Amino acid sequence: KDIAMMQQAKCNVMSVGIFSWAKLEPREGVFDFAWLDTLLDKLYAAGIHVFLATPSGARPARMSQRYPQVLRVGRGRVPALHGGRHNHCMSSPVYREKTLKINSLLAERYSSHPAVLGWHISNEYGGECHCDLCQNRFRDWLKARYQTLENLNQAWWSTFWSHTYTDWSQIESPAPQGEMSIHGLNLDWHRFNTAQVTDFCRHEIAPLKAANSALPVTTNFMEYFYDYDYWQLAEVLD
Repeated sequence: KDIAMMQQAKCNVMSVGIFSWAKLEPREGVFDFAWLDTLLDKLYAAGIHVFLATPSGARPARMSQRYPQVLRVGRGRVPALHGGRHNHCMSSPVYREKTLKINSLLAERYSSHPAVLGWHISNEYGGECHCDLCQNRFRDWLKARYQTLENLNQAWWSTFWSHTYTDWSQIESPAPQGEMSIHGLNLDWHRFNTAQVTDFCRHEIAPLKAANSALPVTTNFMEYFYDYDYWQLAEVLD
């Protein structure tokens, strides 16, 4: 009935599979693609094509329970609980491994399916993480950008209020109970988060392009959203 209603509404391209991780992998390492096989075949038979989504926007509860390191740490340095969406740490090796696995399997199975016009990468990327891994990646990003602490202190005008940094380990991401008054820090944190999401998106895309480089990849951007520089993220998309 849903497909008939799509036809009645003149829908000829649909996004499919968003947030479907728990259904695609009901138990860790056990995958079920039968329902998606059936759905894509039925849509194609009805003259409807799809942009097939990767499921990284929301993960199964069992993953958060077994691998709590995939959860984000908030600006106040409080670890997140399972729930919502896009609350995963983009630095987490575990989450990157799990994402690579599920995306690789989707690519192997569907990159040549006649219904699939392209890939919908995750869904509405957003947010930031303040865990130790992300703090270290932020410091590495700053080192690459400024080379020396002298350059960083000058660019940030950190001598104001005697906030001069003398060791890279002293730098933390903005926090309500910490540093939020250095505008250069706040700006570079936003730049870093753009670099983070761009790198994670590139990580998601790699197995899809390896399976079929001709299929375009895209994601959905949000109006009035300023957490990331969308122009930079767009560079890794088709």
